[in-house]
Amino acid sequence: MTKTVLISGAGIAGVSLAFWLRRHGFTPTVVERAPALRDGGYKVDIRGAAIPVVQRMGLLDRVRELRTDVRSGAVVDRTGRRVASMNGDSFGAREDDDAEILRGDLNRLIFESTRDEIDYRFGDSVTAINGTEVTFAGGRTESFDLIVGADGVHSRTRALAFGPEREYVRDLGYRVAIYTVPNHLGIDREELTYVSPGRTTLVYSTARDTGAKAMFLFTAPEGIDESDPRRALREAYADQGWEVPRLLEAVDAAPDFYYDTLSQVHMDSWSTGNVALVGDAAHCAAPSSGQGTSLGLVGGYVLAGELAAAGGDHGAGFAAYERRMRPFAERNQKLGPANIKRMVLGSKGQVRTSMTMLSVMSKLPGRDRLMAAMMAPLHKAANAIDVPDYEETRRAA
Repeated sequence: MTKTVLISGAGIAGVSLAFWLRRHGFTPTVVERAPALRDGGYKVDIRGAAIPVVQRMGLLDRVRELRTDVRSGAVVDRTGRRVASMNGDSFGAREDDDAEILRGDLNRLIFESTRDEIDYRFGDSVTAINGTEVTFAGGRTESFDLIVGADGVHSRTRALAFGPEREYVRDLGYRVAIYTVPNHLGIDREELTYVSPGRTTLVYSTARDTGAKAMFLFTAPEGIDESDPRRALREAYADQGWEVPRLLEAVDAAPDFYYDTLSQVHMDSWSTGNVALVGDAAHCAAPSSGQGTSLGLVGGYVLAGELAAAGGDHGAGFAAYERRMRPFAERNQKLGPANIKRMVLGSKGQVRTSMTMLSVMSKLPGRDRLMAAMMAPLHKAANAIDVPDYEETRRAA
């Protein structure tokens, strides 16, 4: 049954898929256009159905060792006064089994567990697909039985096999920017959030990191040229209070600056012929869902497992993967638009009301239970899939 599989993209979904394909006897090759594995990045949550997936990888203990250990979170006003404070898990909507980790740490952990068994090719990308023949940016052509796009919301593989991005990617009307900043606030494993109409700014510090990260979530800026994202960010936040001006001073020197639309991917099918999609390339739920990493982990696990269960019939494997994953993905996609409207508030009145509610709630003795009730939809969506033990099933057969 051994089949060669080309995976385009060495992000969470790509390395997760490679891990499980190798475990099931396939021969995966991973191509990544970046010159090396991307380190650092923003903090992400592993929750719900993704927990047993990481556990079956044998990596859960290491994930917990590398957790961000963010211990508290607070909302501040433009003067820096703390309007509301909570413990880190409540602020981050985490339950007992959930794990928060830097995206780059998780990516490297999975990569390093497979690097001796899998052919990883950095600094290259797919430029054409013709049946089983793949042409790379470097000019060579190779043949693979299966091809999987794990290359994110702006997937080149999806464009080559399914059509242009505009047919599948929906802009939610918001932007996100994130980059490393000097920790001039001296925060230690803490997250601070400043909210103004149409603009939300977060700064956080994690364990084992002497610096800090600044994150900006905001409505799509009207009348601002976004061809230069750094300049667009500065213009969008030009009139902001709190520490925003100082945070913006660091944007030009930031080596890890990231700026993008807050978008989702909606497709009628995630496969065509011998090509399939996984993770954000197939069903991006937007960063505001809080579920992108978990969807990538679970998607890689399910796709590999269903291909193995289908034997040599990749069409049946792709179909079974989609039947199992689509309801889960669609349920989590619903979180994206709903959450961003709570994260980025539209008016001064909404900001005042929200700040008052948070201030009152943070002082109540049952605040953790109230927060848990508010986050119940997230945790129900995170667990809205059965993840079979494909290896146990195979051994039983």
